[in-house]
Amino acid sequence: MATGRIRFYAQTQGGQTEISYVIPNDIPAMVTEGNRSFDRPMKALYLLHGYSGNDADWEYNGIAEELALRYNLAVFMLTAGNNFYLDREATGRQYSSFAGKEAVEYTRRLFGLSGRREDTLIGGLSMGGFGALHTALAFPETFGGAVALSSALIIHAIAGMKPGTADAVANYAYYREVFGDLGAVGTSDANPEVLYRRCAAENRPIPPIYMAVGTEDFLYENNQEFRRFLEEAGADFCYEEGPGIHDWKFWNQYILNGVEWILKRTEEA
Repeated sequence: MATGRIRFYAQTQGGQTEISYVIPNDIPAMVTEGNRSFDRPMKALYLLHGYSGNDADWEYNGIAEELALRYNLAVFMLTAGNNFYLDREATGRQYSSFAGKEAVEYTRRLFGLSGRREDTLIGGLSMGGFGALHTALAFPETFGGAVALSSALIIHAIAGMKPGTADAVANYAYYREVFGDLGAVGTSDANPEVLYRRCAAENRPIPPIYMAVGTEDFLYENNQEFRRFLEEAGADFCYEEGPGIHDWKFWNQYILNGVEWILKRTEEA
């Protein structure tokens, strides 16, 4: 298993950034025997961290190596700070474009990976779950599916938030900086629902979506809102829930379910 960390200059972040990777390009045939994932070319999975995390989380807390070996995936783990993977007006603060375009194009060139949509997946947890949904819908021609776990789908919760107020995570100034005008955030490009409707209206391909959240997770109700939106939109999606809180025990279980479901969907397409 090839593992490591790439440090490179990202135009979309205006400076040096890092991507960790796990690539199963040296696995003995006796280990892969009977694994049908190794009968096809390698696919890529881009994993996004949560609030206060970084690119190391999915390798040291999560099961990046197991995902790579079980499904023949080149797994790339990005770092984007506490920025919800959103583009902002300032140069060098284009986190959606980094996750959805520059990081993908850079790693494809570097490792000679497939450029096909159906061979490119994205996933994440919490803030990264929001980021996976948002990025997949912002770049629907790039991604063949999105796995969103315990997603921080907080758009409706912060809409209309006033100066001087705060919630358990951050204050108005932070949300205003990251999401823009909170009075209009519900109708802005920061809202995955807006991006989904735009894709549908423009007849663009909409990636299949896998969602999962623990029934004791503090973001449970936020995920139900988006689940209802997808149901009403007639989306191609799978929703699962089970006992669990906002932790790696839940994410490491359901990331496997999500990746397997997305891979089956892309192979059926």
